[in-house]
Formats: sequence, C-alpha cells, structure tokens
Amino acid sequence: MNLPEHPYDVIIENGALANIGTWVSSLWKKQKIVLISDNHVNGLYGQKVVDQLEKAGFEVATFEFPEGEASKNLLTAENVWNFCAEFGLTRSDGIIALGGGVTGDLAGFVASTYMRGIHFLQIPTSLTAQVDSSIGGKTGINSKMSKNMIGTFTQPDGVLIDPEVLQTLGQREFREGLGEVIKCALIADKDLWNLLTDLSANDLVEKLDKIEEIIYRSCEVKRKVVVDDELDNGVRLYLNFGHTIGHSIENTAGYGKVMHGEAVAIGMVQISKIAELKGLMPKGITDQIRKMVKKYGLPDEFQPWDEELLFKALTHDKKARGRIIKTVIVPEIGTAKINEVTFEEMKDYLKK
Repeated sequence: MNLPEHPYDVIIENGALANIGTWVSSLWKKQKIVLISDNHVNGLYGQKVVDQLEKAGFEVATFEFPEGEASKNLLTAENVWNFCAEFGLTRSDGIIALGGGVTGDLAGFVASTYMRGIHFLQIPTSLTAQVDSSIGGKTGINSKMSKNMIGTFTQPDGVLIDPEVLQTLGQREFREGLGEVIKCALIADKDLWNLLTDLSANDLVEKLDKIEEIIYRSCEVKRKVVVDDELDNGVRLYLNFGHTIGHSIENTAGYGKVMHGEAVAIGMVQISKIAELKGLMPKGITDQIRKMVKKYGLPDEFQPWDEELLFKALTHDKKARGRIIKTVIVPEIGTAKINEVTFEEMKDYLKK
C-alpha cells in the first residue's frame, strides 16, 4: 500500500500464518503486544499465534470477546482500553487484530485511540476482512443509530493474508465475503466479473478454486482507490456501492442478523433497480447483478422491508453531506460513478 505518509505491505500467501513471528519481527522491535480476537477465531488460531510471537521474543496478552457484530461497540472498546492499561501497554507497544471484519475494525479503533494512537497489524481470517476491511485504514464501532458511526482513519503497519484459513469458515461466512468481491468487480474490475461468471459456485465456495487470484484482484481494487483518496472524499466512495442501503439493513435488522456482505448484496440490487428505473444505469444491469449474487448464495432482498426504519437509519449515513447523500451507481460493469441524492429522493430508492 504505497501511501505517501504511511506505506505498508499487504502480503497474500498460503501458509503465512505459520510465519507470524518472523513477519512481526521484521516490522516491530521486541515489545508488548495485545492480541485481539473473538472467541471463535481465538479458539482456532490464537494459541498458535501467541506461541510464535513469544518464541520470537514478544510479550503477549490476548483479549478475547464474544464473536459477532453486536460486540463492536463502545463498551467492548472500553474493556480493551482497560485491558491494555492493566497489561502495561505503552505508546511503543502494539496491537494485533486476529479475526474478521469486526475484530479488525474494533482493534484498529482501539489502537488509534489508546494513548492517542499506537501501532497495529491486521491478520484477517474471513474473506470479507481479507478483501476489504483489513485494508485501507478505516476503523470503527457501531452505535444504536448507525454502523461504524464512530471511527478513525488509521493505517496498520502491515496486513498478512493467509487464504488457507478460509478452510475453517462456514459456507455462509464465506459466501458473505463474496458480496464485497462482487462489488469490487462491478466498480472497477470487469476481468474479475468475468472470472466470477466463468467459475462455478461449487468450485469457488467448496474447492476455493482461484481464491488467491480473487483476493489479490479485490485487494488491488481497494489499494488503487485508497491511494488516490485515503480519507474518503472522492473516488474511495466507489467502495461504498450497495453500502448506503446495506448498512441501513444491518442496523434495522439488528447487528449480526444480516451479515455485512449479505446486506451489501441486497443494497447493490436495490439501488441498481431504482437507478435503472431512473435511467441512471443501463437496462438489464440489475438482473445481471441479481443473478450473480444469487449464483453465489447471497440474498437479493430482505424481509421485513420497512421503508421508514430504513430511511431513519440511512439519514445517519457517513456519506451524508447536509441533506445530500453521495450514493454510488455503476454505469457499466467495471466502472463506478458518484450520484448525489437528496434525502427526499432517497426515499425513492427504498421503495420495493
């Protein structure tokens, strides 16, 4: 990630988890580390990571929290801050996130705010985190009003992606990550779209065929837009295709009931359907998107659909500027465009 102020490497390598100690030693001097992980991922990989870090000379303490989006809140963050203080973490020490998007967002937020900021690393273990949330420096926690409403822009010192850990994901969790992959293809990579079209769902989901290429291409999409627009004021907004409505779905359903990638898939279909009716996207593109998300087992609708509740959540969206929301549309597969929509017009986009 060749950012001028904070460049860092994103490593994608099968079996990389076996070399954690060497990797961290190449980036950090010997110091204290707080490893943050949920109870599920920590049970699978936590001890393995701790053993390697301690063998490399680091002093490690693990903070474990209940898995799920519902844990990504201020109370959990406060518990981590206190844990870090009790462990004696200073500004010369660091935090490592081991887990999915919830863990990465939470750990990054804690690292960016504890003692006004300490360094951290990302070891994403879900497909969603590997292709999206671990890269680019967005951190955040949820409030009752909106997802990721409280957060910071803080880049990690490095990201280590081991595709082999995806073998321990459940099918729903893996398919959820494909929502972000499909989004990357739609906004910036027609070749990735063609690859997803040519692959069978069985080969990708069950055999992980081409998964390294899919992770790499998705990361490359994100890398390019983050380098061009680190603080989310211009083209980085393209990454939010489907997210404006998707985040509202997550909020109104109750965090964790609809997974993030599922909500993004629904959001992409819904906003495309209305944009197509308004003549902003070409005829037939919504059906193409719908067929792709359904091919990979993602939902294309959400019940119960409550327009008023969705609108209320949507008005707290971070992409709102005054009473205008910057939504994203896809004029053709592989390209994206910002579409400014007033709050009142946004109600149109929530109509079933």
